Amino acid sequence: MRIAVIGSSGSGKSTLAKRLGVTLNLPAIELDAINWRPGWKALSTDDPQAFKNEVTAAIAVEAWVTDGNYSAVLPAILARATHVVWLDYERPIIMWRVITRSFRRAWTREEIWAGSGNRETFAQWRDPDHPVLWAWRTFHRRRARYEEAFANPRLAHLAVMRLRHPREAEPLVQRLGREAVPG
Repeated sequence: MRIAVIGSSGSGKSTLAKRLGVTLNLPAIELDAINWRPGWKALSTDDPQAFKNEVTAAIAVEAWVTDGNYSAVLPAILARATHVVWLDYERPIIMWRVITRSFRRAWTREEIWAGSGNRETFAQWRDPDHPVLWAWRTFHRRRARYEEAFANPRLAHLAVMRLRHPREAEPLVQRLGREAVPG
């Protein structure tokens, strides 16, 4: 099984991907962890080819779960994926999640990706690319992009699971866990 978890910033992609990885005994590939280097340097913009190479190497294994929406690598991920879990929650849910996550991270000063040294600060909230502002600004565009993409026959090989509310996530994890067990 190769599962791509996609959705708006703050929707819970990483959390769900980790949960699926544990339940299905799959490596969880967090695209943000590949992208974000110490000092908030983005590999996807600083060295796009290196970013593509690292992601390509990570998804070369037989089974995995990824989380993220990076347009530079999403076509390669979807070409290899067998399943897509689209966290298509309504905007108020997304905004509540991204705001509370960003507040918690800034308050606790927790390192976001192990070894990166990157920590969120309250001062970053003024940055136009801060996750809270990014989630607000890209919400409708991302939804339209995915609706169009999954109507494309080139992606007909994918089992697309579009979750509309967070309460649908755990039953999906359980169902996929049962399906993965032989017998």
